[in-house]
Amino acid sequence: MSVIYALPVGGGILALAPLPGSEDGYAKDFEHILNWTPALVVSVATDEELASTGAKGIGARLQERATRWAHMPVAEGEVPHGVAAQAWPDISTCARRALWGGGRVLMHGRVGIGRPGMVALRLMIEAGEAPDEAQDRLRALRPAALADAAQMRWALSAEREAAVFKSRRDRGRPMAPRQVRGWKTTQAGLVTAASFRT
Repeated sequence: MSVIYALPVGGGILALAPLPGSEDGYAKDFEHILNWTPALVVSVATDEELASTGAKGIGARLQERATRWAHMPVAEGEVPHGVAAQAWPDISTCARRALWGGGRVLMHGRVGIGRPGMVALRLMIEAGEAPDEAQDRLRALRPAALADAAQMRWALSAEREAAVFKSRRDRGRPMAPRQVRGWKTTQAGLVTAASFRT
């Protein structure tokens, strides 16, 4: 079964993984993805790569199971152009909405490193993360994810979403305390979901 490498982004979880069937049997890998319950799966692979791993019909199969799917046909060692470049703004918008809503987004390619790492970094920046911090976090998760210079340039060309600051006062009156879900780091360095009051 393939490993899904995940990190918190924008209130949700962003993950990288190899295509189902790349490392193990397609059926087992596909079920592993479904059990992870992503809101959106982005296949950053060519049609030929999808067919070679047995994942040619993955989009329809995911959608049958109520998971959104997007296809960015990008060849190994390349950056998005043509159809993939045109599709990116809509894919990014959908992914950011899923993350901001607390959902899970999975990026996968043949090996789950180069192209998925490229689009994950760009998405992290577009979601408001500082480019250097996003790079550090992604490299800590998957050290080989950002190895190609052209892919790095494409990812870093992202426009960063403006930060949103919330006031503690609403029209001159203090806001009532409310329950918030967020992330905290444990003493062991693990990031976990946490509830706390503001």
